Amino acid sequence: MKIRLGDTVETIDDAIKGTVIKVKDDTITIEDSDGFEFEFSATELIKLNTDKSINLNSLSNKSIEEITREKEGSKKRIPSSTNTKKRHRPTFVVDLHIHQLTDSTRGMTNFDMLNKQLNTARGQLEFAIKQRMPKMVFIHGVGEGVLRQELYTVLRRYNNVTFYDADYKEYGLGATEVKIFQNVAPKS
Repeated sequence: MKIRLGDTVETIDDAIKGTVIKVKDDTITIEDSDGFEFEFSATELIKLNTDKSINLNSLSNKSIEEITREKEGSKKRIPSSTNTKKRHRPTFVVDLHIHQLTDSTRGMTNFDMLNKQLNTARGQLEFAIKQRMPKMVFIHGVGEGVLRQELYTVLRRYNNVTFYDADYKEYGLGATEVKIFQNVAPKS
């Protein structure tokens, strides 16, 4: 079966499923449900049957061993835009409580502490974006809500993130989850 734009496909080796958004020669670009793009060779993908009926004429008589040998013998593997190990790593959690960021608050004003927390948040968010992490969680606590509001102000400056209250069961109250989208043009 020939893979075309709009087809739903799945990779043979990884648990990646998505929609074909670009076809160029033997290179297929797919977008997964989280909006991440990956490039694969056509031999690395399986077109999913969306109508649930199986056309017996389209089934191959090749054994699994033949398909594996054929795949291993293909000319070159096109590297995906995201490393498999990086895709499946756990969520990056940053605790912004001031006692986690400094040994002592002696001599620090509330303004100094807030700036330390916001600078840490900015730095960790930049790190997560550079490492192509899909999401992260900031733990800011409940308190009077000043840190949360200032954190939201910082996050609004980024085009490629959305943020919302993190899962209460996992992080309790006072945590914000940030979803990071890659390949988005920066704000000017």
